[in-house]
Amino acid sequence: MNSFLENKAHLILICFLLGILTSFSLPPYNLVFINFLTLPALLYILVNYVDRKIISFFAGWVFGFGYFISNLYWIINSMKFDVNFKFFIPFALILIPLFLGIFYGLVTFLCNFFNLKNKFSSILIFSIIFGGIEFVRSFIFGGFPWNLVVFSLSNNLPFLQILSYVGTYSLNLLSITVFLLPVIFFFKYKSLTKFLIFSLSLILVVINFLYGSLVIKNFEKKNHKNLSSIIRVISPNIPIERFLTNQETEKNIYELITLSDPNKDEKKIFIFPEGIISSIYSKDLKFFKDIFKENYNINHKVILGINSMNQNKIYNSLVVLNNESELLYKYNKNKLVPFGEFLPFENLFNRIGLKKITQGYQSFSADNKREILNIDKLKFIPLICYEIIYSGKINQNKKYYDFILNISEDGWFGKSIGPVQHLSHSIFRSIEEGKNVIRSTNNGVSAFVNPKGQIVKQISQKGYFDVRKIKRVNKTYFAKYGNKIFFYFVLIYIIFTVILKIRENK
Repeated sequence: MNSFLENKAHLILICFLLGILTSFSLPPYNLVFINFLTLPALLYILVNYVDRKIISFFAGWVFGFGYFISNLYWIINSMKFDVNFKFFIPFALILIPLFLGIFYGLVTFLCNFFNLKNKFSSILIFSIIFGGIEFVRSFIFGGFPWNLVVFSLSNNLPFLQILSYVGTYSLNLLSITVFLLPVIFFFKYKSLTKFLIFSLSLILVVINFLYGSLVIKNFEKKNHKNLSSIIRVISPNIPIERFLTNQETEKNIYELITLSDPNKDEKKIFIFPEGIISSIYSKDLKFFKDIFKENYNINHKVILGINSMNQNKIYNSLVVLNNESELLYKYNKNKLVPFGEFLPFENLFNRIGLKKITQGYQSFSADNKREILNIDKLKFIPLICYEIIYSGKINQNKKYYDFILNISEDGWFGKSIGPVQHLSHSIFRSIEEGKNVIRSTNNGVSAFVNPKGQIVKQISQKGYFDVRKIKRVNKTYFAKYGNKIFFYFVLIYIIFTVILKIRENK
């Protein structure tokens, strides 16, 4: 085995395979145990078989390439809707994972500077750098915090309750450390030392599990509070191709209204997905006044995704309408999807016939305001599509609200693992913020997630579900302090690592 790994080509191949295997720990597979094999194996290779910085970079790069090509393959599905992009599909399938893999290459490259040895300090150093680079990946170039290692815990809610205190990035750091622990058995420690380190770590993990289980149990004893209006979440499940043709808009609206099944005797808020009538703009809604008035009454409000325009700028918007299709509130999306909603270097790409993937030629503009909306005494934070994936950026003004509303069009994922991965972010946001999350998607998973990350209701086919009552919890520690907590964890890790290093060098 030693001679096999000493061959650099073999070593790189193994790192690539380790990356692919690690991706199966993520949703929808959630084979968490894989991380206890692959991450220790990667660290063991770095410590014992990599002595050159360039090789250390390639080891992490191909690990990241394997990791991302197997869990982000769905990203090319969005290019199938525009003939101009089909040529780029093979390149995107390779280049996007290669680019994201660079971040993991930086992890292993930076680790090489610290002369890693078969000591516990190597676990901490690797965790600090890995967790730190994942944090950077989540914010640099607009950020893409998709499929952090910690998302492998999505189905293990007791372990996730600590999110309300530490947040996603801190738990990601802790998770990496725990996943690396089996490598201790290959370090040159006495058997008793290995046993004590592993036992202490296991005790801390068990304590976290018991704490989370207790939190969930206590939450289940809380009383529900009736909402002032029934919230009806509609899942149209209409093929995305229909919204790219600008045809039969009135027919589409009639179909959506019929699906919402209005009952004029009940006070309701109807929630439709993102861009569900994107072929028209908010200024054109007045032409549908009669349709709305015929089917809805003054006790009804409608929330949906639509395009809007202001001073030649186009926005991907969430709007709140009354029963006469009059605009009551509007929220413009803050975080846009590169190539999907805006074209980087647009002037250059337009010359060769490229445009953004979504409907229309002009790129959307990003707004910088996110206010709490208040409808029928219900206060909520609006988020469109993948804005739900950003930790610590939900409620910038820190005011009280009742729930997070996320509308999305998940048809861009196709029949893939993407919609389930997207849903997992709602679980993390709900626990972090201590808020209910209500999400309406077209061609995805619409769901009602409570403040402890439990999916109370969900639907992935055509239909709807109602939310009539919710449970509330106190404002979480993370909601108060945000991602500052991550830096405190990094500082603690660094101090502990320095102390260990000093002791190890004696």
